[in-house]
Amino acid sequence: LELFIRFYKTDKGRLLVDSLLLKSPVFGPLIQKAAVAKFTRTLGTLISSGVPIIDGLNITARTAGNKVVENSVFAVIGSVKEGQSLAEPLGKQVIFPPMVVQMIEVGESSGALDSMLDKIADFYDEEVDAAVSALTSLLEPGLMVFLGVTVGFIVVAMYLPIFKMAGTIE
Repeated sequence: LELFIRFYKTDKGRLLVDSLLLKSPVFGPLIQKAAVAKFTRTLGTLISSGVPIIDGLNITARTAGNKVVENSVFAVIGSVKEGQSLAEPLGKQVIFPPMVVQMIEVGESSGALDSMLDKIADFYDEEVDAAVSALTSLLEPGLMVFLGVTVGFIVVAMYLPIFKMAGTIE
């Protein structure tokens, strides 16, 4: 466990673990939606506060909490510094779904990027909430069975020696 923690603290370790989590079948889409919601919410808040787009992207990348998202945003920063729009380099990153890229493109062309980013964040926050509640409802029956089996083993482990002693007394 300590070896894993040391590995995870390195940049390569975090990148590997975060990319594996994003590729996992159950939690991957949930983690991706949460990351997109966090990215768009943070960037939208910074832009509406008057922070320049490059500075906002830098701050957003550092607060992403996911190394894959962080690397993707840093790649976007390089393209935006070269004069590209925000939507074009975002479209090249795997982490951002096409709908997000299209909505950001509309927000850029209409001049309301901050409100569009907030709408994207609201949408993905709702998606995350729905996915978490669905996942919770799927896990509840399995958890109940696990607890029942565990309690059953404990009861059998407690009473089996008592029954054996009673059998030897007779």
